[in-house]
Amino acid sequence: MEIVNFNDPLVFAAKAEQTLSEGEDVFSLFNGVLQAIKAGMVEEPFMATAELEGHVIALFQMTPPFPLNMIFTDEQHMDSAIDGLTNYLLSNNIPLPSIISLKPWAERFADSWTAKTQQPSKIIMDQGLYRLDKVDETLEKSPGTRRLAKESDKPLLEKWHLGFIEDTKMPEVTPEQSTEWVARTIERQEIVLWEDNGIPVACAKHARPTQNSITVSFVYTPSEHRRKGYARTLVADFSAELLKQYQFCILYTDMLNPTSNKIYQEIGYRKIADSVQLGFEVRD
Repeated sequence: MEIVNFNDPLVFAAKAEQTLSEGEDVFSLFNGVLQAIKAGMVEEPFMATAELEGHVIALFQMTPPFPLNMIFTDEQHMDSAIDGLTNYLLSNNIPLPSIISLKPWAERFADSWTAKTQQPSKIIMDQGLYRLDKVDETLEKSPGTRRLAKESDKPLLEKWHLGFIEDTKMPEVTPEQSTEWVARTIERQEIVLWEDNGIPVACAKHARPTQNSITVSFVYTPSEHRRKGYARTLVADFSAELLKQYQFCILYTDMLNPTSNKIYQEIGYRKIADSVQLGFEVRD
């Protein structure tokens, strides 16, 4: 088993193209991040394949500080691919704080990594991967209207972004990093707000477009506006708008939050896979 590292995203994309096309919904995160890498929006990404006799057995991608994402195209040789990648990362001193993948794959890799490094794994987020092809038009809507976020929304969205990071247990960011992220997403016209009587009460954004799909993320309602259906109404309305341009929408949910899973199913999202993000505890 050979681990091949790539510096050119176009060459790596050619290796990954068929797999990502055939699993455009399940592998939307990997695909969307790869599009960002190709567009020069990511610095120093890690891209690699595990190959056996010229055949791609696995695809690996990491954009620090975000987790290593992995896809296995041939589960028969999964253990060999995992062993090869583990050895490659360790021999090249490549840090591995966390991984994300379909649940069985991530757990299998974590077992191997822990056995070699004595770094135990822990669940950062147990996720459900959902797909939407059509919004349920009978859904009862909360009052308000959707609008695009603008410059004057920056202070509010910076506060909401930090709250979202805390709620979802994503990698911590500094206030300065949050400010940069909000400014960038507003400039790209990615964030939308739901307003009730002129007051912003919830937000969402689109991310990682691929040929046929787009992801809905950063769904957040501050505590004072929760349990009023605002997020559900916003996601339904926003998703319907996105479906005018794309064949389907993708959304990740926290499986430990039954409320969010329920509201997305009410909109029309259906679960297509179990995903998990695992972190590794580095011991002195």
